Amino acid sequence: MPDHPTTLGELKASGYRPVSVKAEMRRNLIRKLKSGEEIFPGILGYEQTVLPEIQNAILSKHDMLFLGLRGQGKTRMLRMLTHLLDETTPIVAGSEIHDDPLAPISKYARDLIAEKGDDTPVEWIGRDDRYHEKLATPDVTIADLIGEVDLIKHAEGRHLASEDVMHFGLIPRSHRGIFCMNELPDLSPKIQVGLFNVLEERDVQIRGFSVRLNLDLCMVFSANPEDYTNRGRIVTPLKDRIGSVIRTHYPLSRELGMQITDENAWTERDSEVEIIVPTFMKEVVEEASRLARTSPHVNQASGVSVRMSVANFENMVSNAERRGLLHGEQTVATKIGDLAHAPSGSRGKMELSMTEEPGEEDRVIERIVDEAVKNVFDKYLKAKAFRYLVEVIENGRTIRAGDSLKTDEFLAEVFQVKQFKDDLNRLVGEFEPELSKGPARDALTASLAEFILDGLHANNRLNKKRAAGGASYGM
Repeated sequence: MPDHPTTLGELKASGYRPVSVKAEMRRNLIRKLKSGEEIFPGILGYEQTVLPEIQNAILSKHDMLFLGLRGQGKTRMLRMLTHLLDETTPIVAGSEIHDDPLAPISKYARDLIAEKGDDTPVEWIGRDDRYHEKLATPDVTIADLIGEVDLIKHAEGRHLASEDVMHFGLIPRSHRGIFCMNELPDLSPKIQVGLFNVLEERDVQIRGFSVRLNLDLCMVFSANPEDYTNRGRIVTPLKDRIGSVIRTHYPLSRELGMQITDENAWTERDSEVEIIVPTFMKEVVEEASRLARTSPHVNQASGVSVRMSVANFENMVSNAERRGLLHGEQTVATKIGDLAHAPSGSRGKMELSMTEEPGEEDRVIERIVDEAVKNVFDKYLKAKAFRYLVEVIENGRTIRAGDSLKTDEFLAEVFQVKQFKDDLNRLVGEFEPELSKGPARDALTASLAEFILDGLHANNRLNKKRAAGGASYGM
């Protein structure tokens, strides 16, 4: 960088002093706390629970383990720790392990400084260059993490006992930075044991040779709870050496979950169709995920990812978009029928606790969505208020809904019941007071009508017959 010292002599003259990584993170965290700057932008719901624990760990100069179920933002937060590193930092030019020019630890850097003195070239690296991440898998070796003898260098004539013949692994290459190991329980126990020295003594030894590197780094890990299936566990002595173990969690309220989904789902689309998502539909999507997290049919040790809400939300919007394109409609609103394909967004985001039979997962998802509709319906409306509609259907009328009908065709069916039409015209203004005044009113009215019909079905007032491309409500 043009305004930074480029030689060791210039660096000394600038007043630069080495600072450990954890001291650097602590210093920058203190500055952000005092200024009120957001430390983990975009992370919601952890303000009073997880984030204070992370801040305490950094202030204590601890290594950290983020322990929690899938889809709780662990990796995202770990990657954001780089925001606590300085914008740039100096290294000895060409150093594989980012040697500090004033505190070199590798033979390469020491030899270069001994040879060139104050003329030793200095490079500056950014925050992202100081973060290394590895996904733990059973085939990870200690050589991947620590290092190995490079036989090619040996064949070139370098002595086996010399550091010059070593190939450094990810941990030494993270010197003066942050090293992250994701899904730690998947790492074999003997490899976990190999991390003891790094965590406790801050040094590494390669292949028994007298190569000792006094590393300066912050080590962070992520893991699912140990009781999750048979994936493995974190060996107790390793966990004992990790300064802070921080538990993450799912959103504590439906509203917070909706906010997280809103921020993460892809809804700003370059589409010819304007897609409106009523608030009650957002609530149904989030409520389905919340119910799955308490369902006895779902393996709660595995968890239900926040990505389930995001995927279902995006697929719901996509189905509404597809419906608008097929019928040539410029404005559509998401409806309960757009969740008919919820299984495609939910599969893999949760695991059943029972023996899985063909189609059983999809049936569980459908039941969870039905219960979510009931809970949201009961929050706003009472089934007995639509007794007149139930009586009309009891007398033989069937109301069709789904992708096969245009908005005006569906409204023509429901408006045949005059009291239902009057109620819809009143309620749509109460549910969406701003949107209902514009061109989206018909689309919102159709969405609300189907929501009420499905809510009556969920309350056992109507029967619902599902079919390809839609459903019908009758007795």
